[in-house]
Amino acid sequence: MTPVNPPPLDRTSPPSRTDAGRTLQRALPEGVRIRILRATHGDPRAAAELLPRLTPRQATGADPLPTEPTALAPELLGRHRREIRALPDDTRLLLLLAAADQYPVATHAFLRAVAAARLDTRPLEAAETAGIAHATAGGVVFRDAWTRIAAYETGSPADRRDVHHLLARVLRAAGETPRRSWHRGAGALGPSARLTAELRTAAQRARDAGEHALACALVERAAALSPDPREQSRLLDRAAGDAWQSGEGDRSRRLAAATDSEALNGVFALRAGNAAEAFDALVTAVERREPDDSCPGPGPAPGSSAAPRVLAAPRTTAPDHAVHLLARATEAAVYTGDLRRCGEAAAAAARVGIVPHATLEGLAAAFEGRYEDARDLLKAAAGRCGPGGDPTLLIHAGIAALMLGDHTRATTATVRAAASARARGTTVAVAQAMEFRAYAEFWTGRPRAAETATADARWQAHATGQDNGACHLQAALAMFAALTGDADVCRERAAAARAFALGRGLGLPAALAQWALAYLDLSSGRFAAAAARLRALAGFGPGHGHRAIRHLATPHYVEAAARSGDTRIARAAHADYDRWARAVRSPDDLALSARCRALLAPGAEAVEHYRIALDLHARGTRDFERARTELLLGGALRRLRRRAEARDRLHTSLEAFESFGAPHCAAQARAELRALGTPVAATALPAPGDLAPTTRLTAQQLMVARMAADGATNREIAVRLALSPRTIDHHLRGVFSRLGIRSRIELVRLLAEGEAS
Repeated sequence: MTPVNPPPLDRTSPPSRTDAGRTLQRALPEGVRIRILRATHGDPRAAAELLPRLTPRQATGADPLPTEPTALAPELLGRHRREIRALPDDTRLLLLLAAADQYPVATHAFLRAVAAARLDTRPLEAAETAGIAHATAGGVVFRDAWTRIAAYETGSPADRRDVHHLLARVLRAAGETPRRSWHRGAGALGPSARLTAELRTAAQRARDAGEHALACALVERAAALSPDPREQSRLLDRAAGDAWQSGEGDRSRRLAAATDSEALNGVFALRAGNAAEAFDALVTAVERREPDDSCPGPGPAPGSSAAPRVLAAPRTTAPDHAVHLLARATEAAVYTGDLRRCGEAAAAAARVGIVPHATLEGLAAAFEGRYEDARDLLKAAAGRCGPGGDPTLLIHAGIAALMLGDHTRATTATVRAAASARARGTTVAVAQAMEFRAYAEFWTGRPRAAETATADARWQAHATGQDNGACHLQAALAMFAALTGDADVCRERAAAARAFALGRGLGLPAALAQWALAYLDLSSGRFAAAAARLRALAGFGPGHGHRAIRHLATPHYVEAAARSGDTRIARAAHADYDRWARAVRSPDDLALSARCRALLAPGAEAVEHYRIALDLHARGTRDFERARTELLLGGALRRLRRRAEARDRLHTSLEAFESFGAPHCAAQARAELRALGTPVAATALPAPGDLAPTTRLTAQQLMVARMAADGATNREIAVRLALSPRTIDHHLRGVFSRLGIRSRIELVRLLAEGEAS
């Protein structure tokens, strides 16, 4: 059984040992590599042992990885067992007690158990001499996770039962009931209906406290002790849901294989399989009223006051699990880009009398062109973004806010979704929240910081078995690279995202990656290429493109088409965009619509539309697009020979692009200024001693620099960041140039000094 307290899901979780990367050089998908490192506790020896044992389907991520220690690294575990068997009996007993207190459930009762049983702890000195473990004021610290597992599994069944009974006896404090029940269950000799009921109750307490990993262990043990086969299946289903919530994707999928849950199968397909198949499974589960154990816990009351014509049957408030199933069906439609299926999901809800979340109804109305209805429904959904709400419904509030162009509320909703997920122990939802937060970060003038957070979320998505979400985040990273002018990285990320997305029918990340490439072309002055990419995007159907991305990209398409002399299709695209902007009344959308009108208007008339656009931008949040509007206005004024105002506008846009770290756009502003006869030099890099190292590097360079300083090779860094070794080499050369250094030794020293200051 895997530990209930897995390593935290953050960017520091992957091991920094230089041989860990070499162990995983076999051609494996990144998600599989990350999960192998996590499953083996970052031990390269265990990873090397596991690799040849993987089946072809496990190696591609189609089947879950092993979760039992003996299946992960039996030879390594065997060596550790032999070490422990060589110790004196008294030492082994103390190590067994310490291991049972830590694995697979952490109970922190070792010292109390030692005192209650009046055990002599001096035999631990033999373990310390052997380098296996050492005693501290808080208990026993093992050499590594595999030594702790071996210490537990080396004990005889009778000794294990005895130490579990002892630990259960001393766990009497408030809040320790679930852990006491765990030890009682672990010490049981055989099936027991009474213990099964106790463990089930304890699991619910743990779940209510946000400890889903503990709940999973308790329910799984309850299933093992249940004398009723039908109850065993129900308990394993619930254990699978708890494992998924805690971020243990492989364990969840293995447990779910013993059940027949459309809901769980739908969630797995949504997060790591074919999203179209996920939609069908989730809607089927709604109509069967099948509980969704992947989403336990109460949420805010769903629904909205507006009822579009698609829902005709009398409706009642749905149980929370049904609302969650509908939310996931909505996400499946969003991921594929087949938004007409939102109408199908709403119709299914009507047939069984469920009030769906307003985001679902709003998306259905938007797809049908009922923009005023969509606005009212989406506003109702976006308004449900108060603190402490259900993470899933907060994410949907964020999606609704993004549709409305309300980036402030979208950021609030998704940040609160992540915070609520952490508080409730639903680790799996943290990366999901960041997927949609990234959209709000594109244009608000913080691309560097947002890129770092998105890269972290992508690692978390892979670690928790959500490869589809990781693909979406990879496409977002391609867009950040486009905004910051890193062409090679943008193309590499976009190619990787599109390749994965097209294999899974994920229209959302496929379309976002295409948009990133088009924006890179646009900001580099390749207007015809940008227009061609965005025209192609408009022609892609579900699974290859996405109507919402096509809509969001309309202002860029109009700009590219207008500046390449082809405006016929652009005028039709702008007409629909303008109708939406007027319906939702978002200042940013109205500003971009006015900018489109300026691009399609002649001479002096265009200037007035640009001025209107800037007035609207002043009430919005899309600072990046405001700078682009300033750039376009400056160019229009230059062509009309209004030199003084043109110069002011262009200088303003140049300063904004330089502050955002967008060199391609800044270069366009400089080119316009040169055309005015006002050459502007590129911003010089600070002298090596002027700023701390962290302020002289981009977010991507800083991540690469820190990994290199930790001892990782270029190839290992490439594996962890999903980039090529060539790109990593390019970044490191940039790091050395900016810092004025020549070696990794100097890099280690400089970063250490910068972080200490």
